[in-house]
Amino acid sequence: METKETGHRPWGCYEVLKDEPCCKVKKITVYPCQRLSLQRHQRRSEHWFVVQGVATVARDNEILQVPAGRAVDIPRGVKHRAANTGSAEDVVFIEIQTGEYFGEDDIERFEDDYGRA
Repeated sequence: METKETGHRPWGCYEVLKDEPCCKVKKITVYPCQRLSLQRHQRRSEHWFVVQGVATVARDNEILQVPAGRAVDIPRGVKHRAANTGSAEDVVFIEIQTGEYFGEDDIERFEDDYGRA
């Protein structure tokens, strides 16, 4: 049985579903009243498909409400953040990364609720 990479963060958790040279796919869970850091990537773009809850997505100067069954694209070089502004259920989305590099060191943080910026 294959062991999948998982990670626990103050805002929730993630599970790597696929990691190949052409793409990386993660299942990301954001707990109620939590949010990821405001960040950008220079070497990849992301496509987020929400499968549970309503994600509040900051994408440069836009704030979008993305409900389950809808998706949003995050182009390379764009500041972005996903948040769960609700208090009842987790927000879950599938993140598909495409580009030339998928390492965690391609994260440039601008704001972070947990002291990582």
